[in-house]
Amino acid sequence: MTDLTGQVAIVTGGSRGIGAAIALAFAGAGADIAFCHLDDDAGAAKVSAAVTALGRRIHAESLDVADSARLRAFLAAAEAALGSPDILVTNAGMNLRGAFEALPEEAFRRILDVHLMHTVTAAQAVYPGMAARGRGRIITISSQLAFKGAVNLTPYCAAKAAIQGFTRALALEAAPRGVRVNSIAPGPVDTDLTRARGAEWRASIEASLPAGRLGRPEEIAETALLLAGRGGDFYVGACLSPNGGDVMH
Repeated sequence: MTDLTGQVAIVTGGSRGIGAAIALAFAGAGADIAFCHLDDDAGAAKVSAAVTALGRRIHAESLDVADSARLRAFLAAAEAALGSPDILVTNAGMNLRGAFEALPEEAFRRILDVHLMHTVTAAQAVYPGMAARGRGRIITISSQLAFKGAVNLTPYCAAKAAIQGFTRALALEAAPRGVRVNSIAPGPVDTDLTRARGAEWRASIEASLPAGRLGRPEEIAETALLLAGRGGDFYVGACLSPNGGDVMH
């Protein structure tokens, strides 16, 4: 089993869904947890209580990750509260749908800021310390849609594909300094966001997947555990894609 005892893990977007599952999996493996969320006090309280019940320390804040100054302040506060971070998971995200020709430029900028630039900012904040200590894990969250695309989701697909390029480039710089940088590209997962799409959408997606069902947040968390622990030592710039067969690569 993955042992993260004595380590500090930071998860953006950690109050629900995949982020919450990752935070709880890391806490279960022994890590202290810092996470941020956006106006989800109820979810944050639930995750915080679960982490505390596991005997781990917790630091949580509400913020918009597209606000780089606020994001850096959260990361600094997390380090002050818990110690130097060993693991960073850039999970926070959002979505805006619409036909390409109807989407304003601001929609693209918003999605890129929330996904790509928050990933860059958070990684840049923790990487120097990790490199100086000669160890660390940075795990970015992409999507299988970075590889297959999707109708009415050009901003999201573009941002998730950009995260792939960023991950590979940073991985090359970071590996000689003891920092492993890798990505997870989940397929459709059963979360509050996907449930909001309705039963008809779910049935259609499940019928199209070789696995015959949506993924569970805990299954994505297991992938994050692999990359965060000793089992991730030989992964450099990799993309692990638990997606039920939606994309095979």
